[in-house]
Amino acid sequence: MRTALLAQKLGMSRIFYEDGTVASVTLLKCPKSKVVDSFEKNGKSFLKIASFIDHKNVGKLKQPQLKNFADAKIKKSAKIYDSVVSEEGKINKNTDISVNHFVEGQFIDVQGTSVGKGFAGGMKRHGFAGLEATHGVSISHRSHGSTGQCQDPGRVFKGKKMAGHLGDVTVTTQNLRVLVIDAENEIIGISGCVPGKKGGFVKLKDSVKKSVSSNAPYPTYVEKKSESEETVSDENQNKNEN
Repeated sequence: MRTALLAQKLGMSRIFYEDGTVASVTLLKCPKSKVVDSFEKNGKSFLKIASFIDHKNVGKLKQPQLKNFADAKIKKSAKIYDSVVSEEGKINKNTDISVNHFVEGQFIDVQGTSVGKGFAGGMKRHGFAGLEATHGVSISHRSHGSTGQCQDPGRVFKGKKMAGHLGDVTVTTQNLRVLVIDAENEIIGISGCVPGKKGGFVKLKDSVKKSVSSNAPYPTYVEKKSESEETVSDENQNKNEN
């Protein structure tokens, strides 16, 4: 299991192919991330990753969170999140992760917070048919009907489908295909729609119902350094050893 990446929803567009077909695509901004730490919890391996996405909640950070930013030497506008990985999917600390972590054509799952729509009735919230338009029914045509039981047990069971708050919950859309990867502009295009509104944050991870593409880098994509950069890094390493 490879790590997940954090992205920001930009909006939807279309892709026109040479054969005349059109595909709807959701564009996501996926800037570089950095592995801050790794830890074990409940028998699972986690990576703590900082995504360099500017967000508006910098002033709401608590003291422990600020300490994490200071220890990792990253700016406070970054967004830190945890991701479950397998033993083979662990990544070394301070490793950069780019949008090239995914490849075109592979299937991924997208997790985000759905758009909140406030209070909604049973018909809109659960797709109920409603009551009849005649035969004695008046005023309450869109009500969800009886919800209780008889004298025994004499109560409404927990989880009964009724009117209530709609949206603003964590939703995972599965098996979406990666259509476009623009590494230069740090943008990834995914087929169809993803949960959430424009500007919202979503997690991108390999599909759990389909096998990972053989072209996908494991555990992640590592940029090749040029000869000049390798020479400079070797010189710095020799200085530190001396």
